[in-house]
Amino acid sequence: MTLTDNSKNVDAVILVGGKGTRLRPLTVNTPKPMLPTAGHPFLTHLLARIKAAGITHVVLGTSFKAEVFEEYFGDGSEMGLEIEYVVEDQPLGTGGGIRNVYDKLRHDTAIVFNGDVLSGADLSSILDTHREKDADLTMHLVRVANPRAFGCVPTDEDGRVSEFLEKTEDPPTDQINAGCYVFKKELIEQIPAGRVVSVERETFPQLLEEGKRVFGHVDASYWRDMGTPSDFVRGSADLVRGIAYSPLLEGKTGESLVDASAGVRDGVLLLGGTVVGRGTEIGAGCR
Repeated sequence: MTLTDNSKNVDAVILVGGKGTRLRPLTVNTPKPMLPTAGHPFLTHLLARIKAAGITHVVLGTSFKAEVFEEYFGDGSEMGLEIEYVVEDQPLGTGGGIRNVYDKLRHDTAIVFNGDVLSGADLSSILDTHREKDADLTMHLVRVANPRAFGCVPTDEDGRVSEFLEKTEDPPTDQINAGCYVFKKELIEQIPAGRVVSVERETFPQLLEEGKRVFGHVDASYWRDMGTPSDFVRGSADLVRGIAYSPLLEGKTGESLVDASAGVRDGVLLLGGTVVGRGTEIGAGCR
């Protein structure tokens, strides 16, 4: 990840208000972004990537079990960050959630993340694209093998977004919305406050109608929506094996990640990105 001056005057906004219903019962008492993933709460991996990109001011848009985030991360100083919290009393959707944190923003540029996406994108490169194109909004777009399951975002030869398409059987492009956006602050102020707003269905199409400079930063980096149990297990295993990158696991990747307090007997085989947590006992000969 290349560190540039572009990262210094940027706020990071992470939307972590969802209830994670597809992951129940794991999410009954724990918000989805706080579920253990490769030995750490999932959100910690994203925060470490934000820090590695040189961004230090983070605003978490919370709702469900909001207190859990603040109890764990506090003011963020242990990670070298400055974390603030904004709680949604009523769920406001993606756009409403972004508008809800407006008063906490300090800079003219904000990079916004969906808090349930595991990504390997180079954040500094996305910010470079935003500045080079003098964009009002830059979307991270990732190329996938089967775009039919996602909303597609075609771009022209200059990288400018031409339309937003819902899931379709015959998509014109393999580029999908990866859930990471760079906004000019003034655009966030224009999102209607205090009501449910979807950026995908309302905000983004309106920006195109108004002729705003909306660009895509397209790559083929690692990307996974961590919404289902199978995706969560796969994502955690990919982090452990180094297929997905996390600064927290540098130098520690391999077939397994074992906590120092765990008891692993002789002849045990730990494969495929296995995590053995604190205090666990694994008997001899287990696979």
